[in-house]
Amino acid sequence: MTLDQMTVGQTAVITVVGGQGALRRHLLDMGLTPRTTVSVTKIAPLGDPIELHLRGYQLSIRKEDASSIQVELKEGK
Repeated sequence: MTLDQMTVGQTAVITVVGGQGALRRHLLDMGLTPRTTVSVTKIAPLGDPIELHLRGYQLSIRKEDASSIQVELKEGK
């Protein structure tokens, strides 16, 4: 499953950060690294961007960028 497919309230662990070049580096710099727990807190009315909670802060990213991040849902969430 990719990060853009998650719904509000779901929690997952990042398994793979895709993308290439500067985009991938930017995602990693923002803290979206493998084995990081993320949860979706809000989705904009038109579906883009997505607000995430990770590492103690809120982060908004575009749905297109979120589609390059593979996640594994946490049990019971």
